[in-house]
Order: sequence, then structure tokens, then C-alpha cells
Amino acid sequence: MDWSAAQYTRFEEERNRPIRDLLARIPTANVERAADIGCGPGNSTELLRARFPQAAITGMDSSTDMIAAARKRLPDVRFDVGDIATWPDPGPYDVILANAVLQWVPDHSTLLPALLGKLAAGGSLAVQMPDNLEEPAHRLMRETASAGPWADRLSNASAARTARLGADRYFQTLREAGATVDVWRTTYFHPLEGGAAAVVEWFKGSGLRPFLEPLDAEEKTAFLARYQTEVARAHPALPDGTVLLPFPRLFFIATR
Repeated sequence: MDWSAAQYTRFEEERNRPIRDLLARIPTANVERAADIGCGPGNSTELLRARFPQAAITGMDSSTDMIAAARKRLPDVRFDVGDIATWPDPGPYDVILANAVLQWVPDHSTLLPALLGKLAAGGSLAVQMPDNLEEPAHRLMRETASAGPWADRLSNASAARTARLGADRYFQTLREAGATVDVWRTTYFHPLEGGAAAVVEWFKGSGLRPFLEPLDAEEKTAFLARYQTEVARAHPALPDGTVLLPFPRLFFIATR
């Protein structure tokens, strides 16, 4: 799937808030090397560098468009195109940040211990994932996909995102791998100006991508129009036209 850095950063301030919350809870004090895996357009890398200004920081993402944006944003940081699932760098790192990315990477039971193995003693793996698949905005993606002329082509679209494990499973997996684990869940309520159209624009930068990619231009327009109508019913605008978008997220920090 193609990522658009420009689309993703339309709501950068809202997307940055959970990153700041995650970084603030990292207990590792002496950070010399840090990596931002799934760095996107570099907004999370920028916040990682602000949190640990003394560290040598690198970024990695599978999208060439995202990496190009990140390099433009932070020209003094090394950014590489790569796949988290096959990331060959052995480390050791004092901090590995994975913000809003592991939901796209399969087999967390194997992946997370492997990432822990790239940490130095006392290092931390800091992870945040959207936990919103049962929220109306995502449920309506699936319903719109199954109800239109595109149903056959979109039958597997929701499988692009890895099913999130329960908090207890993440806690157990990481603790069995030798880490001390801090896990929590937060629901953010993002005020979006523009009503249902703003909700659609938000998810065009993330969750809608696997539903839109198989469609041609005319079908994309029809899909988005139908989806927006349903979103407007599920999230009616306030009198000033603002929609309050609920967005649950799961966080954990595993420290060796």
C-alpha cells in the first residue's frame, strides 16, 4: 500500500499528542542510541530527538514517500527504507520507538521479543497502537466495503491491519521475554473542524488506505461519499460544525 506523507500530516498536532505521552513515560535515562521504526514523515523522530537531545537517532519506514518527507524535515538524521519484520540492525539501542505502526506488522508474539533483543541493558521499547477497530469510523469502513459493488475486491481489506492482542497478552509476552512492562490505554477525543468530511480526511491518511487502494478513481469517489454519509450519522457535528472523534490507543513500554 502507498502512504502519503502530505495526507498523514494534515492532522499532525492530533497525531503527535500520543507520541508525547508515550515518550514522557520512558524510564531509560542515559540514551545514547535511539531508533524510530515506522517513523513516517519524521514527526515522531523530531519528538524523539527533543526528548533525548544527546542521543544519536535513526529512522526507518517502509514508505519511500514517508522517508523522503522525513529526510527533508530532519536532514541531519539518517533515515532508511526498511521493513520492521525483517529489520537486520542488531543494535544495541537504548530506546526503540514504534509509534502507530505495529498494527501493520504481523506476528507480534515473535516480533516483540526480537525487538527487545536489539535493546541495550536498561533500554526501552516504546509502542503505541490505535485500538479503534470497533469504533464507528472503522466499523463503517467494513460495512461500506461489504455493501457496494466493490465488495468482492474489498473482502480482505480489513486483514491489512494486524489484529491487536489483548493488553494481558502483550504484558505476558514481554515479561516472559525478560522485560519490565508498563501498559495502559487512553481514549483521546479529537475536535475536528469540518464535520464528517474531516473524519474522512483523517482516515484517508491511515485506516482507509487498504479499502481505497484496489478501487479506481470513480469508485474511490463513490466509496468515500457513501462512507462519509454513514460517518455523519454516527458522529453528528456540534452546532459549530466540529466533530469530536473518539480515538482509543494502547500503549506499552518494555524495559530490559
